[in-house]
Parts: sequence; C-alpha cells; structure tokens
Amino acid sequence: MGIDKAKAEIKKLREEIRHHDYCYYVLSQPEVSDREYDGLMLRLKRLEEEFPVLITLDSPTQRVSGGVQEGFKTVRHRQKMLSLDNVYSFPELKDWAQRVRKGLSPDEAVEYAVEPKIDGLSANLTYQDGVLTVGSTRGDGETGEDVTVNLRTIRAVPLRLKSDNPPQLIEIRGEVYLGIEDFNQLNKERQKQGEVLFANPRNAASGSLKLLDARITAGRKLNFFAHSLGEVDGANFLSHWEFLTAMKKNGLRVNPENKLCKNLNQVFKFCALWEKTRRKLGYQIDGVVVKVNSLKQQDRLGATLKSPRWATAYKFPAHQVTTRLKDIIVSVGRTGVITPVADLEPVECSGVTIQRATLHNFDEIERLGIKIGDRVVLERAGEVIPKIIKVVDSVRSGKEKVFNIPRNCPACNSEIVKEKEEEVAYRCVNPWCPAQMEKGLTHFAGRSCMDIEGLGEAIVRQLIEKELVRDFADVYYLKKEQLLKLEFFKDKKADNLLLAIKKSKTRPLDRLIYGLGIRHVGEKAAYVLAQRFKSLDKIALLEKEDLDAVYEVGPAISGSLTAFFTQEPVKKLIKKLKEAGVNIKEDEEGLLYMPLAGKTLVFTGGLEFLSRRQAEDLARKAGGSPASAVSKNTDFLVAGKNPGSKYDQALKLGVRIISEAEFRGMLK
Repeated sequence: MGIDKAKAEIKKLREEIRHHDYCYYVLSQPEVSDREYDGLMLRLKRLEEEFPVLITLDSPTQRVSGGVQEGFKTVRHRQKMLSLDNVYSFPELKDWAQRVRKGLSPDEAVEYAVEPKIDGLSANLTYQDGVLTVGSTRGDGETGEDVTVNLRTIRAVPLRLKSDNPPQLIEIRGEVYLGIEDFNQLNKERQKQGEVLFANPRNAASGSLKLLDARITAGRKLNFFAHSLGEVDGANFLSHWEFLTAMKKNGLRVNPENKLCKNLNQVFKFCALWEKTRRKLGYQIDGVVVKVNSLKQQDRLGATLKSPRWATAYKFPAHQVTTRLKDIIVSVGRTGVITPVADLEPVECSGVTIQRATLHNFDEIERLGIKIGDRVVLERAGEVIPKIIKVVDSVRSGKEKVFNIPRNCPACNSEIVKEKEEEVAYRCVNPWCPAQMEKGLTHFAGRSCMDIEGLGEAIVRQLIEKELVRDFADVYYLKKEQLLKLEFFKDKKADNLLLAIKKSKTRPLDRLIYGLGIRHVGEKAAYVLAQRFKSLDKIALLEKEDLDAVYEVGPAISGSLTAFFTQEPVKKLIKKLKEAGVNIKEDEEGLLYMPLAGKTLVFTGGLEFLSRRQAEDLARKAGGSPASAVSKNTDFLVAGKNPGSKYDQALKLGVRIISEAEFRGMLK
C-alpha cells in the first residue's frame, strides 16, 4: 500500500473510531459491537506502525504515552478557575437568588442551569483548532499542574472535537471522577496487594490523575463530565445551556441529569430530588450546582476574588451520628502496613450498625486531634465508608487519653518506620512478622497463587502459633506427625493437605511470584515477569534499570522488586524453595505457539475436563489473559454447564461464546 492510500484509510478509520467513541461515551448508544470497534482500532494501529510518519497527537491510538514523567510543570489558565460559594439550606439558596436579582434589572427573567455536584477533581481542557493541547488541574485557580498525558487516557475526553469548524481556542472545564463500582474494585485490588486504601472516590481520582506514570492512570477507569466554559476565541454562546449542548455535539460528556429551570421553585425540587435519590447514581455527588443561565447576566453579575456571583453550590447535609471512641486498634497488613482502626460504641448510621471505622493513617489521628474516650462525629462518606470527621471536644471530661504512635509492631515488636518521608504509611520492617506471615501465607496458599487446597486462615494461624512455619518455604517441609498435633487433624486430613502441598510445587512461575506478596506486584505483573525473564533466579538478580526497561513494569514495581530480592531472608527463602523442589522456572515448551495472544477470556459454569484454575493456566500459556468479569474488552466467554449471569452479559455485549471443547481445540 502506498502512503497516499494509507493516509486516506487512516483518516477514515480515525473518523469512524471518534464517531463510535461519541456514540458510546456521550450518547450511551453504541452502534457497533466491541469486536467491531477493536477491529477498527487494530487496523489503525497496524497502519500507523507501517507508516509512523502519519501518526498524529490526536490519533485514537495515542491516548497512553509510554515512560514515566519526572514531575508536572505549572501552567497558567487563560481565564481564572474560580471556586464556588456554598449554601446549606433552601433559605440560604433563596438569599443567594435574591442577591442575583438585586444585581439585575427588576423585570428581568432569570433561568437557572442546575446539575449534580460531582465529588471529583476539577480539570481544564484547552483545545486549539479542535485539538486537545493542554489539560491541567485547577490548582490555585490561576495556575494548575499540566496533567495532559494523564487526561488523554480518559476515554470520555476527546482528543479532537467533533466539529468541522471548531473554535480557534476554547477552555472547557469539567470534573474528573471515579465511579463507585470502579472505586470499590480499585480498593479491593489495593487491599489484595497490601497497599494503603483510598479513603473515598475523590481521593482516588485525584491521586490517579496526578500519577507520574500515565500507564497506571489509564488502568484506573477515570471519567469526565464537562460543566463550564473558560476562555473562548472563535465561538459565541448566549447561554450556559447552549454551551453545554454544543459541547455534547462536539464529543464531550455532559451530565444527562442536568436541567434548565425556569424559576427557583424548580431548582428547589431538583435539589430535593437528588438529595433523596443520589444513591441511584453510579458516582458520588455532594450537592447541586446552580448557575444563572444567561451568559450576559453572568457578565453583569461578575465575581468576587474567589467566587462567581452568578453560581453557587447547594451542599447536601451528610448523614452524621455521634458515638464514643473506645479505643484505637493497630492492625498489620500483608505487606506490613500499620493501619489504625477506631473501635467505637455501636451506632446506627444510614441503616447500618457501625462498630469500626478506619483512621487511614497516623497523620489522620493527629489532624483530627482524636483522643481515646472522645465523642466523635461519624458519617458514611458517600453513604458507603464509615468515617470519623471531627471530635466533639466541647464535651471532654479530662479523662480522655492521648494516642501515641507505636514505635514497634504489635505482632512482632519489630521497629515500624516510614520508608519515605513523603509517605503517610508506617510499615513493620520485619518481613517474617507473624501478622504479616499469617496474611501472607494465606495469600501464598490461595487459589490465585500456589492453590494449596486445605491451607486456609485457621490452619495457617495454628502453624505460625506452634512455630511450625517461619516462612513460606517451611510449608514444603511439614511432616505428617506435625500436622496430627494440630486441632481437628486426623490421618486423612493430614494426607490430603500434604498431597495438596506436593501438587503445588509444579505451579507456573507467575503464580509463585504473585504468591511471594511483593509490594505492587499483582497477577498481571507477575505473569509479565515470568514470561519475560523465565526464572526466579534471574529476576532476583535484575537491577532496577533492567526492570524499568520492561514496558508493563513501572517504577513502583521495579523499586519493590529490587528491594525485596536484596533482603537476606528472601535469598534464604528462595534457596529453601528450590531445595524443596518448588518450580522456579517458566516452562518454555510451546511458548513460541501462542494461539490466544492478546485475547481476553472469561470462564463461566462447570467445565467437564478441566478445573477453572487449569483452564486459566492453559489460557495464559497460550498468550491469553483470563478475566473475572465480562466486559466490552472480552474476546471469548468459555461456557460450561449451568453458566451464570456472565452468559447473559456476554450475549448483551456481543461477546463470542464458545464451549470447553472449542477452547481446548484452540490450544492444539
């Protein structure tokens, strides 16, 4: 193919992909199946690889950039990003509306544009001649951080406006947020990895947008709603509603719940409606933004140094209760993170009895000024997470006790430290701490790792208490007579566990790597490392620079790996695993033939000839990526007997459904 023909096809493909992005993300009305969309994207990628001179910054293939940034530079907003004043009741909202009226002619009609106030992070998108050139955070209102590379990863942010005649320049303000379901999934993954949990979706969105590695941001499922106009050159809007309508036509997501109200009573009804029904939304809102619709009226009303006079935020009252803090308990996570937990007198909040609430970290205790015995105000953030928001210090009796940050781990008495000054988390420095070992060995024996059937939490706890295991490798040296001394163990149970331990020695290398519980190293990273380096010995000797050269491995993973493998106890652990006969190499047989390379598979129902774990391992060896849920990115659903809801979801999304026999046939 000649370059002229390639150029024409690339142009056509980009237009098609942008159109389908618009249908999916803005209209919520997809016109093609995920398979057809992926085919268009794959064809575009291949053409651009063949003709790299034709790659442009606004191509749909260029959303995620490789490499890690050293930091974010500061950019100045062309028009100041003001914050909103808040009102907390309908009388206060009415007072604001009366001040608006005083700033206008007595006989002027005033319309109000109202929208749910998303609890996210404000961002500013600058488009020049229709192309996204700069994306930044709000910052102090005058300057923000240039996070263009991260904003480009958000599928709801178009890289090029959907217009043949775009403005020469336009600043579009909006909210970056993380949906509740995606937030919960992210925290589940972080908990699995022993990482500090995000307190709420807003913190998660903010932290994700400011990551130095855009590849990680791309995996965080951030979303975006456009809501305000900044500087504009080459377009003229008469009203805020007209601006929002134009933005939707240009390919930006605009909240479909927005409404144009003719009078203040309609505004009150809108606020009351969403105060009652906000839990139905898939994202958190903490109020309603009310704006004067006419842009001419906005100009006449003007702004103070901090806030526009033509807009305000009606904030919903949070569901709060008061209870007593009985104690602060310190827990130890799988990777040694020390987390303070509030032990509370039981109290009902939003229909749920709450006895515990996370305090996140010791800095939070200091910020709140909490003492043991205090009366504290508790709320369910987003009606989901119990959170202490303040202390009622006016009722202190003087008997309250100051909480002192422990210097030693509550489980093993080892020193606890901050690894880096900028971190908020304290960690136990002893990698073989009993509390870490209990959680770590349970993880090591779990189905996703070495899959040692019968080695659950209760047995792990007994093994550690009786000092039969001090590290993961000790499991492979257990004797039957030792197991028979454990509670509820008899001959058959001991034999079954020893057989399960023996079987686990042949698990694939990636399962062992994941089972070791290395900070930041999840299932996917473990698989990449196993496929790339083929041997645990080789991985253990790698320098950080070697790991940084692997595209899928970011600085957090490479730093964790090098820190982990340089520890003397870890070196002894690997030696013991090898001597016990545990597989530490990747089976290279058949690696050259990978019929499922790049394919995502989901399994449902009972398989006849394979266990679920065996099927997933075979898929990985063939280059595939097993997933737990059906999505638009799924290539195949392998359906066994009595398939569940995944089957219906696959039908709905147009995912190809295959039998176990077809799956096995693909591997031959």
